[in-house]
Amino acid sequence: MITAHTKLAGLIGNPVGHSLSPAMHNAGFEHLGIDCRYMAFPVAPDLLGDAIRSIRALHFLGANITIPYKEKAIQFLDDIHEEAKFIGAVNTIVNDNGRLVGHNTDGRGFMRSMEEAGVTLTGKRVFMAGAGGAARAITYYIAKEAAQLRIFDVDAVKLAALVDDLKKVSPDVYAESSTNAITAADILINATPIGLHYGDPLPVDKTLLREHHIVCDVIYKDTPLLVEAKSLGCLTVNGLGMLFWQGVLAFELWTNTTAPVDVMRNALMDGYNRL
Repeated sequence: MITAHTKLAGLIGNPVGHSLSPAMHNAGFEHLGIDCRYMAFPVAPDLLGDAIRSIRALHFLGANITIPYKEKAIQFLDDIHEEAKFIGAVNTIVNDNGRLVGHNTDGRGFMRSMEEAGVTLTGKRVFMAGAGGAARAITYYIAKEAAQLRIFDVDAVKLAALVDDLKKVSPDVYAESSTNAITAADILINATPIGLHYGDPLPVDKTLLREHHIVCDVIYKDTPLLVEAKSLGCLTVNGLGMLFWQGVLAFELWTNTTAPVDVMRNALMDGYNRL
């Protein structure tokens, strides 16, 4: 029941109608008896500042930020967590007694999903396609664990900027001008949006894939890349685990309690299976 005491949390982005987050978070709140409801808010670009300031004005617990506002949201916050500063983007805002603090749980969510899939990055050679926001979030952690990280992007300026930043984390990070370096990698990660839409090409040449590769995608469905990799016998990991764990971590930041993981996962999967 919604009462005058019910708190709010939500998702700010555009579009947000496809989001699986409300079902997952509301299941968590209900299970723990937390009087809060999570809603999705489509926000026009010129109203982003107003939307974020309303988190403080309306006493929200906090909010998630999604495409296309993860970078733009920073200017409206009071403080930014260290990892979000490095990444240059936030996906979670915590209302800390009126102070809006930005976090980025995407990278930690990715690492938890890899751990859950039985994949360790320690000592591994990683190749990543993409140097955008998703890549920044996860390479912050990959660079610390992998033996080597090679990154390719068609945008040479964006690629160079990411590699320069990552060199502060690990010296074994390199920019690639083509995807040929996949053949020497243990793990391939697609951090581009290629594969999100029907008819998209593969982000890499499929002839470079080998059975020993572990192939991952930040998109939370089995993309053409993952389908192709599975046909070759590769272990594959899609982005659904990353979506789940970044949400769990956000939930714990808002509530200062341990998230009911099984309950939230079941709610997420119920929504996912209806897509």
